[in-house]
Amino acid sequence: MLEHEPMAHADPSVPKTLADSAYAAIRTDIIAGVLRAGCKLRLESVSRQYQVSMSPLREALSRLVSDTLVVSRGQRGFWVAPLSLEELDDLTRVRGLVEIEALQLSLQNGDQQWEERVRLAFSELCQAEERFRKHGNRHVKAWELANQQFHEALVSACQSPWLIRLQRQLYAQSERYRRVSLQAHSPVRCVHDEHVALFEAAMARQVLKASRIADLHLRNTALTVRDNLSKVAGFGVTSDTPCISGTRSAGRSTAVAG
Repeated sequence: MLEHEPMAHADPSVPKTLADSAYAAIRTDIIAGVLRAGCKLRLESVSRQYQVSMSPLREALSRLVSDTLVVSRGQRGFWVAPLSLEELDDLTRVRGLVEIEALQLSLQNGDQQWEERVRLAFSELCQAEERFRKHGNRHVKAWELANQQFHEALVSACQSPWLIRLQRQLYAQSERYRRVSLQAHSPVRCVHDEHVALFEAAMARQVLKASRIADLHLRNTALTVRDNLSKVAGFGVTSDTPCISGTRSAGRSTAVAG
């Protein structure tokens, strides 16, 4: 369900100020689907739930608007950015363009340190997949993190801070759709063989083969997500209903879609 480029990049998982902490927590909950797509973020409720005052909260929400995870409607307030099948299709196309370009450059530029990073990320992903297969949902978050780190490792030698930044942003947006699609409780799509093929092609520096595998991997996942979203009640609905009512729960996936 993101460490080394020369241009500074703020890691949302490492908060430094109250605004950073609020940004990281709200961002995590939007991506996980805890804060529902299209729902209104009432400042008083959000402030209480995340234990942050109005000034850093507004700063955090403004940053999330820049990330296109939140939308601002003038004086009317803030909403969690909506989701739609049309956006998913566009997102998949653009993510493919960015990620495959970054992958190709990485395979051309990667040194021994890059190979070691990819090998380690792939090994950790395989271990996470095995734990998930044996023990189920209690290991899904570890799988999601390992999957993210594997995709990031593959493109980490592209030598383009902008490509790396865009890859991370598009990955996070794609993850929003994947998390919501899990509500359909459809059979899990096994992606292990695709990861193995992608890893082997990358290590062999087979640029065209790795590109084809990566493109197929992204498209297959998007197709599965798209099909599942059509079965999720209320998908795509925007509402003035507040996102937060009662106790905030931790985001939790129920299956691995890819």
